[in-house]
Amino acid sequence: MRAESPQDRHHGGHDKHAGHDPAMFRRRFWVCLVLTVPVVLTSHLVADRLGLRGDVPGRSWVGPVLGSVVFWWGGWPFLVGAVREVRDRAPGMMLLIAMAITVAYTASLATSAGAFDLDFWWELAALVTIMLLGHWQEMKAIGQARGALAALAALLPDDAERVTADGRVEAVSVGELRVGDVVLVRPGGRVPADGGIVDGGAELDESMITGESRPVARAVGDRVVAGTVATDSAIRVRVEALGAQTALAGIQRMVAQAQRSGGRAQLLADRFAAALFYVATGTAVLTVLVWTALGQPDEAVVRAVTVLVIACPHALGLAIPLVVALSTALAARSGILVKDRLALERMRTVGAVLFDKTGTLTRGEHAVTDVLAAAGVDRDEALRLAAGVESDSEHPLARAIVAAAGPAGPARAAGFRSLPGRGVQATVDGTRYAVGGPALLRELGVSLPADLEAAIGHWSARGAAVLHLVRLPDTVLGAFALADEVRPEARRAVDELRAEGVRTIAMITGDARPVAEAVAAELGFRPGVDEVFAEVLPADKDGRVAELQRRGLTVAMVGDGVNDAPALARADVGIAIGAGTDVAIESAGVVLASSDPRGVAAVVRLSRASYRKMRQNLAWAAGYNAVALPLAAGVLAWAGVALSPALAAVLMSASTVVVALNAQLLRRVRLDPERD
Repeated sequence: MRAESPQDRHHGGHDKHAGHDPAMFRRRFWVCLVLTVPVVLTSHLVADRLGLRGDVPGRSWVGPVLGSVVFWWGGWPFLVGAVREVRDRAPGMMLLIAMAITVAYTASLATSAGAFDLDFWWELAALVTIMLLGHWQEMKAIGQARGALAALAALLPDDAERVTADGRVEAVSVGELRVGDVVLVRPGGRVPADGGIVDGGAELDESMITGESRPVARAVGDRVVAGTVATDSAIRVRVEALGAQTALAGIQRMVAQAQRSGGRAQLLADRFAAALFYVATGTAVLTVLVWTALGQPDEAVVRAVTVLVIACPHALGLAIPLVVALSTALAARSGILVKDRLALERMRTVGAVLFDKTGTLTRGEHAVTDVLAAAGVDRDEALRLAAGVESDSEHPLARAIVAAAGPAGPARAAGFRSLPGRGVQATVDGTRYAVGGPALLRELGVSLPADLEAAIGHWSARGAAVLHLVRLPDTVLGAFALADEVRPEARRAVDELRAEGVRTIAMITGDARPVAEAVAAELGFRPGVDEVFAEVLPADKDGRVAELQRRGLTVAMVGDGVNDAPALARADVGIAIGAGTDVAIESAGVVLASSDPRGVAAVVRLSRASYRKMRQNLAWAAGYNAVALPLAAGVLAWAGVALSPALAAVLMSASTVVVALNAQLLRRVRLDPERD
């Protein structure tokens, strides 16, 4: 069970554990509304205006009896909340409401006893009923925004199909699954637990986890996540994580943590709510003294109740929590997981974004970037032959060449032989070929053709790995440049950050400077403005973050590896790429589940939009009270402008609606990356 936050205290414990859920307020509102109608109709003020004359038997008891039921039963949540706020020494909304309805109830009893000449029972009943309506709508708004957690939980299926040792398929509940079990996921079915595919392949809809709308191809050996959907084919998955250990459960924890965590704006709202209690109480006491001194004790009671009602900080209590709940829920649906609210708030002021290169701006794996064939040799044929020679190798560069062979695939090779430190050999169609780097050429005593040498020198200068295709014993047929492939969306990420006004884009890597400069050029880095930190040891990455901070920049660090964790923690905002390690994710305040660097600009937009909504809501709540309190106290009564307690309750509820509607405008913020 979590610790109670200041926000909870100012709501008198507005959560299900305290019984303050929307259903409870809804139920009490409708019952009290039914009870309020006869109280209003039998009041002297309303009956006279409607022309309902005549002495109805028992009419004088309708107000006291039904009004008391409304006060004690309908007002009970407010009274309980007030006691809690007093006990916690955190006066706020509930205490103000309890004071208002208690004063109104006491005045009503006194009127029935003949001490006052006030027709107050109907206003008391209407006041409690409207307060219940306001709280119902408030709890409903926050509950809908926080529904992201329930929606995430609903992604997990209740049942699974487990494959037994003898190959049979049996239906079991997800709770019966154990690590190591193999489950069958049929087309259209949801993966019940995290694991790896052991048979089959399918296009998986991972949008609920990553925010990526397009299905992703997954095959044997690939990891799949609980809650994702196999769209077109059946797969068999070996269970590796269950329950709280799944990625989906981790996302739920992040969303819940962000919605509970405090921020500077929330602290300001909490302080304002506490201050408002003292201001309202002081104003109510002063109002009573002034009106009593003017010889109008009845008006003194009415004005005091009105002050306490209109000061109830409904709008203030909703101003920040609703924005927080909406922003974190919207972000989660777009694959942006906010772990720390303060990190999200700081993101709006970020002046420098420092990207780790490998795995963040690049894919973290080599790909063939250029192919050159010797004179008289077809380029595609050279690539097909090299892929055939490399097809039995497990080396990452070999896999890159095989992957680049295209639809035709690699040539059929035989007699594979590895040459440690130099390359590989194999026979294709009776001819012996070798693929390797410069060491292979030196061993064979082979010189590069003139038409290849200049280009290969350029590749090496920019840091690419170079492999050669040799027809043994001494003929070079082609050459291949391989480099860590830049993510196609990385250039767009840089452009979007510039469009958001981020002053400096920086990249950090342990690679040689030629490699780093080549990637920076491909990303469109601006000389003299953007920065490249190359040949940086893992232990020194956080030092580069500190260097940027010493220049007065608020720094966001984006990374994915274990060696990025210190830098992520050092930065003002740490952003982890979701495909990265658990250590990096734990060190960050924000996680991009989709591994799309364009999400960084989306976080900036979300930060600015949510902070803007918080300020607007706080300004409205403060401005509303600055105007409403004097009117409630009766400063314009001489001009015929006076608020009744019931009208004050309506205006107070209306201010809450304004705040809720303004927060809903956050849904217009663009978080999903634009497609090229």
